[in-house]
Amino acid sequence: MSYDDLAGLRVSVDNGVATATLDHPPLNLMDGVLLPSLRGFVNRVRHDIDVRVVVFDSADPEFFSAHGDMAYLTDPEALPAATAAAIAAAPDVPVPDGMNILEALSDEVRGLPQVTIGKIAGFARGAGNEFLMSLDMRFAAIGRSGQAQPEAVMDILPGGGGTVHMTRLLGRERALELLLGGELIGAELAERYGLVNRALPADEIDAFVGRLTRRIARLRPEVVAAIKATVETITPKVPHQAYAVENTALFSLFTEDMIASAHKQLAAGVQTREGERDLERILDSL
Repeated sequence: MSYDDLAGLRVSVDNGVATATLDHPPLNLMDGVLLPSLRGFVNRVRHDIDVRVVVFDSADPEFFSAHGDMAYLTDPEALPAATAAAIAAAPDVPVPDGMNILEALSDEVRGLPQVTIGKIAGFARGAGNEFLMSLDMRFAAIGRSGQAQPEAVMDILPGGGGTVHMTRLLGRERALELLLGGELIGAELAERYGLVNRALPADEIDAFVGRLTRRIARLRPEVVAAIKATVETITPKVPHQAYAVENTALFSLFTEDMIASAHKQLAAGVQTREGERDLERILDSL
């Protein structure tokens, strides 16, 4: 199966392992380019019998994915355009009623028959971290990774599955801490809180993930399917109604004050490489 037409995404397949590398400069934004490519890939790879494991990583050593495009907040046409492109990327897969396209992608990723793994060696905030939370496993590089949901400080909420997945992974109390505090946390705290499976030394993460994926890829597909199905009975998928509640809450916050705040954030350097390196300080200063 070919994946060469997916803009901002490089895909290679080797011995049952597909590596999907986000390569959408300057920040790997979840925008009208990368979002359709990811959705197209997810709904194509589910039918690829040559792929048993999918690893998502980034070509950018500083950013896995900065967040969603700020244009979603400032340009009324940006999110509908990105949504239309993402729907066109998988036209045979309906978006459930009440869910936005980021939530739909999250739900589709969680439902893949393959084992999905995120390798984090850079910043993953907002929609970038929401995408990671929908995967089966996540591994983070000590001293190089950072994860956050800064949306509350930006006058909105994590509306791409962030509220429901963070609560599912961390529990109510820790989810509220990170969702309301907007703190950027490193690999070791992410491991302690349950946001990632393991925090690994930066010079060991590639080898570790490589060994793990090769072992899983050698398993009989029936074994993987049986284990995933059994685990899902204990940790079931997020109900569509929960996504719908999140989506309704998100759009209730799309006010004139929020739009004015988003413009101030952009003027202060948000969504530039320099600004994104120090995003939390910038947001706290506004």
